[in-house]
Amino acid sequence: MPNVFPRRFSAHLTLLAALLMGAAPALAQTEGGSPVGGLLPLVSVGEKWIQDVESYTIRVLPQDAGKPLGLEIYSPTFNLADYVDGRRAAGYFGDELYKKNEAFTTTFTLVGPGGTVAERRYGQNRAHTWDSFFAGGLGAGTYTLRVNSKGDGKNSYALRVASPFALETSDFTVNARSNTPEPLLAARLNVTPDWVGKTVGILNYDIDGPQEAETFVVQPGGKRANLTPSDNGKTATDRFTITPEMVGEWQVFIRVLPTTKQYSNSVRYSFRLNDQPVTARVGGFNPPTGARIDNQLLVDVVDPQGRPIPGASYTLVGESAVRPQLPPGYVPISSSILQGTGNIVSPSEVRYQPGFTKIRFVARAPEGQLAVDAVAIYGDQRIPLTGVPFEVAGRTLNTPANVPLSPGDYPVKPTPIPGSTFTPPLPGRVTDGVAGKVTIEYRVLTDVTLITAPDIVNACDVTQLTASARTDFPYRLPGRLKLNLPTGWTSDYPLETSGDFSGGQPLRLKLPVRVCRSDTAEAVLDPVGLRTTGTARVQSPAGANVTRTVQNGARASLTKNVNAGAQNYAVTLVFTVDSTLENVRLIDPLPTGGSTPAVRGPLQLQGPSLANVQPRVDGDAILLSRVIPGTYTLTYTLFSDLPADQIVTPPDLGW
Repeated sequence: MPNVFPRRFSAHLTLLAALLMGAAPALAQTEGGSPVGGLLPLVSVGEKWIQDVESYTIRVLPQDAGKPLGLEIYSPTFNLADYVDGRRAAGYFGDELYKKNEAFTTTFTLVGPGGTVAERRYGQNRAHTWDSFFAGGLGAGTYTLRVNSKGDGKNSYALRVASPFALETSDFTVNARSNTPEPLLAARLNVTPDWVGKTVGILNYDIDGPQEAETFVVQPGGKRANLTPSDNGKTATDRFTITPEMVGEWQVFIRVLPTTKQYSNSVRYSFRLNDQPVTARVGGFNPPTGARIDNQLLVDVVDPQGRPIPGASYTLVGESAVRPQLPPGYVPISSSILQGTGNIVSPSEVRYQPGFTKIRFVARAPEGQLAVDAVAIYGDQRIPLTGVPFEVAGRTLNTPANVPLSPGDYPVKPTPIPGSTFTPPLPGRVTDGVAGKVTIEYRVLTDVTLITAPDIVNACDVTQLTASARTDFPYRLPGRLKLNLPTGWTSDYPLETSGDFSGGQPLRLKLPVRVCRSDTAEAVLDPVGLRTTGTARVQSPAGANVTRTVQNGARASLTKNVNAGAQNYAVTLVFTVDSTLENVRLIDPLPTGGSTPAVRGPLQLQGPSLANVQPRVDGDAILLSRVIPGTYTLTYTLFSDLPADQIVTPPDLGW
């Protein structure tokens, strides 16, 4: 592969690549002999800059959750000794303050899916320090490190994270210094096969012209492509249409030229794919030889047995407080300072002094239960059911069951039971130390029938009534089956029975009943109050007739028929005469012997069209004042509680 750099630069580029890949070669030297690791600092400009906040993305994949992030910062504070009275000092890193005696601060904030993870504000000092910003593990997700400076100046710094993590950004600022004239790596852009045919744009802002610095990109195969240096306050854009040969890693470099007129030059780079932001990897450093980390916080979050809690982490509150970040439901037990100084505020908070500090938080897994049972709703009874399958939290169990679960809401899925219905219960809520409860309610479906056989009988004959209670419900149900007989129906056997019934095993009540009138019996199933009816019809109980020779040899006949109804009797009198008669009396006595006297209802008369007869009741007789030859039909309703075999009385005629 051809060497794209002058010979005097090649060794340094090899060093840069090794630094960014995590190797540990000999360190480059700054002007004055102070080692800085040969890196290109990132920088945060306080005022009058195109980008107010520098931001870097850290992606934590699910398989990397909980691994130590190892986010460290080299020179997070503003070094007042770096640039004094317009002159750079030995070990110059790029910190510059343009107004004397003005405060300058830089705030580093790490935020993620759950909000702020750590935030620290750095002020001014007189040394380049090395700080551990966040050493612990994080849950899966995307995190952003934001860097924001306040004051008229700029603060140079370097960042690194532990493997397998990386710092990515689409827009960032570097500080190219004249005391490191070698080309320094600014970023690495990964061009993937799906980019072929698309356009990659590399933008640089405020290089201050070609006399200040050169910038270029090295593509796969060692091909160098010069980038256009931007003018003061301007942006220069270089676009590349991606071909298959360009797929792979691109390295972007900047080199300060001997013709520069600045100690350092803040330059912003941006990366675009089809004019949309796309990220490149930045950062990485090796601390100078002999340097020691000034502030390092190590936090363990473990269970009572000392085992790390999966998914646990911690957050920094302000600059001196740390709190555990626990999986849902975990309960803090204790906190302790294993190394360093500080105060224990509570089991979930420790305040510490800067320096090397190791803190341990102990928490326990949530402890709760969900009790699940099932009942049959049967009338006003709630019958416990055992052995009914249900699903909860991915498990299949049988009622009743106490299921150990961590706090939360858990849907319970019942299993259908034949012969019943159910409404899915509300999710069971489990809280720490408290058992939740879910009751599955099955509403039982039952059926009751009543059969009369035969259902047409002669007056006061015997029929058989069979009442049955049935269900498809497989569990035993207690029941009481009883019969309500109407007036005129009697039986010498008990009218109710009690017992259990279930699917395939009905509860029956069978008994003979003497039926003396047409009516309806009722079967009742308790405790559900389910009712049904069965009807038996009594054939006409009897009839009677009489024939007489009346006035002047005329003949007249009277026929009587009685039909039983549900609650009464229908009486029909048919009177036939072959001559005109005066003051005819139809003798029709009412039956006697019932609990209440029999009552004759209103009379209805049908006869010859020329007859003008108005019947009138006189005791046991029905009076017809004058009749002409023909047939007369009188009907009325007889109200009586007598049985059908006692309801017919013999008629007679008089005049």
